[in-house]
Amino acid sequence: MPAEKRYFLHFAFDGTQYCGWQRQPNGITVQETLENQLGILLKHPVMLTGCGRTDTGVHATDFYAHFDTPELPLNRRIELCEALNHTLPPDIVIYDILPVREEAHARYSALWRTYRYYVSTHKDPFHTSYRWFRFHLPEIEKMNQAAALLLKTDDFTSFAKLHSNNTNNLCKVTEARWEKHGHELIFTITANRFLRNMVRAIVGTLWDVGRGRFTVEEFQRLIANKNRSQAGASVPASGLFLEKVEYPAEIFLAKD
Repeated sequence: MPAEKRYFLHFAFDGTQYCGWQRQPNGITVQETLENQLGILLKHPVMLTGCGRTDTGVHATDFYAHFDTPELPLNRRIELCEALNHTLPPDIVIYDILPVREEAHARYSALWRTYRYYVSTHKDPFHTSYRWFRFHLPEIEKMNQAAALLLKTDDFTSFAKLHSNNTNNLCKVTEARWEKHGHELIFTITANRFLRNMVRAIVGTLWDVGRGRFTVEEFQRLIANKNRSQAGASVPASGLFLEKVEYPAEIFLAKD
């Protein structure tokens, strides 16, 4: 068998019908769906390693996974993308198949990831699977004051799902802010890594600040206390999107 090469699969998915990215014993996942179809088209078993683990119902407009297979010339990669888009369910779209260095890793080579959470204050029957609907505006200025504190901490235990078996709860957040666009509030957060359920827990707790359940000072204390039970409830998955994953340019090879 020819020597294997490494490739990044670049794609997007609507997570509504999936039990998250990673294979599960009790439900269909994005990973399983892609591995099965890639294996059929490449005529050998394929194992994908994703850039992260999205929870059930979370969406991604920018997602990467790596896999190894004998060398694929450019025309073969184009054909494979077309075949995947033709045979995969309509809620998954393949953008590209990118040759990368053999040491490139979809998860560990990623420098930064950006999530956005969308809240709608206006009833919209066409976005029920992609927004969290709240019909009273919170105090956005206070939410942003609290969000700014996330850039000053590195331990996110207060927002980590319990019993997740993380080796540590350390993350570097470089951006965390709320913006209002018409009938929507959008929370953007960028970090080098995210813990399971972290963004949804942060959004729920910041929302509690905006509606007066916590003060900004109390938000700061609950971060320091490193106790998940003191923070707010996690918001629904439907409004959460992974929207950007950044890698060092040098891991990508010329496309031919």
